[in-house]
Amino acid sequence: MMSLQFQVVATENVNPVAVEANIDCALATEKLDGTCCYVSLYQGQPYLWARLDRKPNKSAEKRFKKHQRSHKSSKDFMWNVEEDFKTVPETWIPAHRVKHHDGHPIPDENGHIPGWVPVEKSNKQYCWHSSVVDYEVRAALVLRPSSGEADVLEITAVPLAELQEQTLELIGTNVNGNPYGLGSKKQPVHCLVPHGVIPIPNLLPVDFQQISSWFQESPEGRVEGIVWHCNNGTLIKVHRHHLGLRWPDGDTCLANRPVVIRVDGKVEACSSSLFTSFLSLNGHFFSRLQDVNFES
Repeated sequence: MMSLQFQVVATENVNPVAVEANIDCALATEKLDGTCCYVSLYQGQPYLWARLDRKPNKSAEKRFKKHQRSHKSSKDFMWNVEEDFKTVPETWIPAHRVKHHDGHPIPDENGHIPGWVPVEKSNKQYCWHSSVVDYEVRAALVLRPSSGEADVLEITAVPLAELQEQTLELIGTNVNGNPYGLGSKKQPVHCLVPHGVIPIPNLLPVDFQQISSWFQESPEGRVEGIVWHCNNGTLIKVHRHHLGLRWPDGDTCLANRPVVIRVDGKVEACSSSLFTSFLSLNGHFFSRLQDVNFES
């Protein structure tokens, strides 16, 4: 029996939610291809949290898929949250947008409960997350636009307290196939990018054909997708896959942007080898992000 699969596709009609949110006046930013993270308090200090969705166990998943096949939808499926889901660490928390019923988080349309777990140094599963934070100096390695230098990015150490309650994307050598070509197996490079900080310049109107052409023909269109940040707080996303386009497809826009390293002596005492490696490059300018390396 064939399993039912749902595919998200873009249409030529703008979603009413986007129209109501006045998407034409929204800030368009680059959708990054990594893994989502979150900074929030844990044990009294700002911590990096990794994305961990709570998923149904085998028997519940079987019932859920049967319901999808018969109803062509996940709507109206009845979950028993206490019994239907795999166990997660005690430190797990649901994401902010998750709805609750009778004190329990409710699964989304995919049957998952989005959430977070704190990134602790002892957990090898999150070693690449751990490499971009140092809890002794309470800082994170962040990629963001450089202040005062148009089109230039910077990698810098940012206090975790300044990132509190923000979501960020972890990108790098060992994340999602490394579409940005960062680092190498011998010298892996990872960093965090706050969501919404990489604006898309000169974006065309919200039109299917024009956006499709932009993705395929414009140098600035070599991105995974677009996220529109609307004035009412709504986020509207479109991925290249929604338009039937490949990703990655050759060089990426982000990988080809110039970057300067600004990790100074304030982090000298930290134990993280990645922090120390970036400290050795303090002040260095690279014409392309993908050229950053620690070999002399």
